[in-house]
Amino acid sequence: MKTKGYPSARYFPVGETALVVEFGDEISPEINSKVIALNEKLSKAEIYEIEELVPTYRSLLIRYNPLKTTYTQLCLRIKTIEKTLIKTPVETKGRKIAIPVIYGGEYGPDLAYVAQYHKLSEEQVIALHSKREYRVYMIGFVAGFPYLGEVPDEIATPRLEKPRLKVPAGSVGIAEKQTGIYPCEAPGGWQIIGRTPIRLFDPQQQPPALLKPGDIVKFKPISEEEFKTIQNSTQKEPFTFLR
Repeated sequence: MKTKGYPSARYFPVGETALVVEFGDEISPEINSKVIALNEKLSKAEIYEIEELVPTYRSLLIRYNPLKTTYTQLCLRIKTIEKTLIKTPVETKGRKIAIPVIYGGEYGPDLAYVAQYHKLSEEQVIALHSKREYRVYMIGFVAGFPYLGEVPDEIATPRLEKPRLKVPAGSVGIAEKQTGIYPCEAPGGWQIIGRTPIRLFDPQQQPPALLKPGDIVKFKPISEEEFKTIQNSTQKEPFTFLR
């Protein structure tokens, strides 16, 4: 996706060791592309004063060493790089990945509720959820958790009123218009409609997270037999890259 020319972003400090570059007030692929483009530019620039880059839906958090630079000095350097994006749009190409998911039953305990909430059958919810390609807007909450959007309006569902203390690793959920995948067991209030057998986060790998902002995800419904086969497989990449 190409970012178009756009007004300068807003800059503001976060404490004494970080700053935020904000590109807008809404969630959209266009704004998110600007965030990813600047993140990639700064990563390639290898500015030694910068210690960490954290891209979000509509902004980029930049942690820096205050002993090596000041907020004002760093802003000036970043704005110089940002101007190159305004003059020359950057094309951000995310990978397209098909992730296998078993829906319903013990793997998706909230599928029935989502169907009932929208007066649909479970099969219709599965079809609607799996037919769409989802953009990875950001990684957060827990390591490797992808925030994906947006689900069709027909299945957008509020979070649970009372979050669960434990959600199994691989669980695929819906929260309003977002969908996401729990990379590890964690508490959470998303409506769980299925589970993937693949591992989204492995600290022994580099990079440790399977998905990154800008990637495109499409869910592929599978049977319980296929789920267990993939789960027990030693195959390094039990998912599919789409063209």
